[in-house]
Amino acid sequence: MFQYNFMQNAFMIAILISILCPLIGMFLVLKRYSMMGDTLSHASFAGVAAGLMVHIHPILSAFCLTSIFGVLIEILRRHFKNYAELILVVILSLSVGIAITLISSGLVHANIDSFLFGSILTVTREDFYIVLLLSILSLIIISRLYHSLMFMIFDEEGAKISGINIKFINYTFAVLVAATISVSIRIVGILVISSLIALPIATALQLRKGFKTTLLFGILFSFIDIISGITISYWIDAAPGGVIAIMSVFVLAFVLFFQNHHFPFNIHLLNFKNMAKINNMTANEKRDSDGRRKFRIQSIFKPAWHQKYQTTKFTFETSQSEQRTINSGYSISKSAPRR
Repeated sequence: MFQYNFMQNAFMIAILISILCPLIGMFLVLKRYSMMGDTLSHASFAGVAAGLMVHIHPILSAFCLTSIFGVLIEILRRHFKNYAELILVVILSLSVGIAITLISSGLVHANIDSFLFGSILTVTREDFYIVLLLSILSLIIISRLYHSLMFMIFDEEGAKISGINIKFINYTFAVLVAATISVSIRIVGILVISSLIALPIATALQLRKGFKTTLLFGILFSFIDIISGITISYWIDAAPGGVIAIMSVFVLAFVLFFQNHHFPFNIHLLNFKNMAKINNMTANEKRDSDGRRKFRIQSIFKPAWHQKYQTTKFTFETSQSEQRTINSGYSISKSAPRR
């Protein structure tokens, strides 16, 4: 299987996608905006059709048009705050309408099925270099905006008061979503790319870990979904997009099943640190750990005009005897002031 160049290219692109998609998907899911991925994936359909019509590389044309639609969504969302879902429907309808018009008019003289369902046969080394470039740029930008994005997710008004340029970050993030979708459509396909953005993160959230741990598990699940999907699609001679989507749902169902049924090999026991901690507990500590309390999370971000920590409405559930700092940079305190 690996003796073929197209399979080597497909697996190299798959590794990049498995890192980039959960990274973007984590912020989309926490912002309750996961359907934006589905909308922009359909917008990339129009970009691919336009690129094939004017003989531009489809990934680049998809990135350009998807970025425009992504920024347009953010502009409309700020002006029509009560109709966020309706804006997504409008953009989705417009982009699909443009794509169907271009294809049905006969202006596109190429097979577009490989972009709709994904294909490992059409992946070239040029595609890999374009995907690599966009992925590196996206990772650099996300690393620079990481703390601002975290602040905005939990308290957008507080971030605005603190002097963070909300508009610029939202527009930049929309372009990052467009880049993620554009680099993924060649392998995964336009119709199911949203599943790769949302489902690995949805699976990782079932483990109830901190932000960074959840993100790492999301990348792991995404890698499993893509690699297994490409391998199976190669052996059964099917489009990889559909197989990857099926594997994503299967992994989510697997985790949910073992979360709801406390077998001796429960998935929580994969955390060996917790196993050692439980084994070393005294009887009193174990009884204490059975009772659960909810503590407020205090944000570590301080507005310039205020000396106190900003508290959010988000709560984190932990054991009575446990006080720790979770990976995202938020501290848990029993004595957090109530609003």
